[in-house]
Amino acid sequence: MWTSDIFKKEVALHAILYIAQHVERKDIHKICKILYFADREHLSRYGRSITGDTYIAMAFGPVPSKVDDIFKAVRGDSYFSDVAGDLKEYFEFTNRFIIKPKREADLDYLSESDLECLDHAIATCKDKDFGELTNLSHDLAWQNTQRDRAMSVKDILREAGDDEEYVNYIAGKLKTETSFHHGLANQSH
Repeated sequence: MWTSDIFKKEVALHAILYIAQHVERKDIHKICKILYFADREHLSRYGRSITGDTYIAMAFGPVPSKVDDIFKAVRGDSYFSDVAGDLKEYFEFTNRFIIKPKREADLDYLSESDLECLDHAIATCKDKDFGELTNLSHDLAWQNTQRDRAMSVKDILREAGDDEEYVNYIAGKLKTETSFHHGLANQSH
């Protein structure tokens, strides 16, 4: 599964805004695919994802789970929509699928390596239409996952071209980090 890090809400929100500043059509599908390719590249090159989100293999390609929850909350399609107030300060929807940013991305939330991978993913995806992005994202990791299930971080790294030794090293590192974080969270309760 993609439990690479713990989800970084502020980083994800500013990554969404950054993408929106650099693409003409600001639809959820395109934003989700850009986030996937940027997270995949960053995980492969730097050993961590940008957002820390879990990617779910949906019909039209990988979808970042928590980012999708944010979109649903802002749009009003979620049980938690009534507590989405702070999220609505970042963007709104012009229809069910197109976001309209309410502010610019705060680059203090995004590292140089985050921006490098986001820029590469934006360049790869910005001129592609819905079908092209869907096909591009139907990669090994997506194909090896049942629909509506979390994608394997190992398969995502394999798709990025990493060898098995590195794949196992990063997967083990992420498992340890996640266990450590959950242990700290449980101690605070």
